[in-house]
Amino acid sequence: MSRPKNKLELTSLSRENYEKLLNLINSYSEAEQNADFPPGTLNRNIRDVIAHLHHWHMMLLRWYDEGMKGLKPDMPAKGYSWKMTPELNRDIQKMYAIKTLSQVLTLFGDSYMKVRDIIVTHSDEELFTKKLYKWTGSTSLGVYLVSNTSSHYDWAIKLIKRSKK
Repeated sequence: MSRPKNKLELTSLSRENYEKLLNLINSYSEAEQNADFPPGTLNRNIRDVIAHLHHWHMMLLRWYDEGMKGLKPDMPAKGYSWKMTPELNRDIQKMYAIKTLSQVLTLFGDSYMKVRDIIVTHSDEELFTKKLYKWTGSTSLGVYLVSNTSSHYDWAIKLIKRSKK
């Protein structure tokens, strides 16, 4: 499916890719789930990938909360510009290095539900009208949600599959 352009497509594809991702992880043995990827990727294992997704959910939830209150959220995070995303992602990886896969899967499930709740709360117009909310700049709320759900989960699925070959 192409990039979602309405609420139904976003709801469906985000849920579908979320479930695909969890099914993929569950298709591996516990040893495979916890094994490191070959050298060459920032995210060294499945735990890192899931922690990355969870943390981006949490940043999105903060952007949304602050933005809907009329504030200008620090995006992507306080002390980071969009050009610094690789550095931010390295710092995210370090933050969760002490967590287990089971712990980050729980965090990811919880943050997924909170992001999903945002999607279902809004109409098509609220999700996909550009410049509707000042904090989203020249784009729409839906673009941020697509990037942090269905598209991000697709990235994770491809990375895990490639790294487990």
